[in-house]
Amino acid sequence: MKGKQTVVDMIRSLAVIGLVVGGIYLVIPHDEKADPTKVVDYRVESLTARRAAPYPVAVPVGLPPEWRATSVGYTRKEASAWHLGFLDPAQQYVAVEQSADVTDKYIAKVTRKATATGETQQVGDQVWERWDGEKYDALVRHEQGYVTVVTGTASFEQLGAMAAALEFKQGS
Repeated sequence: MKGKQTVVDMIRSLAVIGLVVGGIYLVIPHDEKADPTKVVDYRVESLTARRAAPYPVAVPVGLPPEWRATSVGYTRKEASAWHLGFLDPAQQYVAVEQSADVTDKYIAKVTRKATATGETQQVGDQVWERWDGEKYDALVRHEQGYVTVVTGTASFEQLGAMAAALEFKQGS
């Protein structure tokens, strides 16, 4: 009889715990339709990077509001690397990566091992190299002393849209 009573007490305890957890779930506000993407403001970081970088830092201008910035960073330690990540209107990832490290090793790192295709893409009055990868594709421009990479899961058309929006400035 004592064993039966212990099992019944355990079931009662579990029921009480279940009711408490259910009540907490109902009380805490939640919205299943809410977008979990955290949008970042990159204005301050871009001004800082433009003052510190040994090259003109690329920042998009005039993108529609459907393009949402999700990550930003600048570090001197890694060859003055600038990073700015976005989700495009189709929820695909697009990143602007710049560095004074102009090696293919750096490009492979930021493009998740994409490789040069030998093809180019005209974006405005600039010619970008196309790099193709299993995970990311990329548009790459080698400049004097630095490289700019527009990379991500988005199509080459969307990568081109980002490249076209880039404004290169230094020092502001």
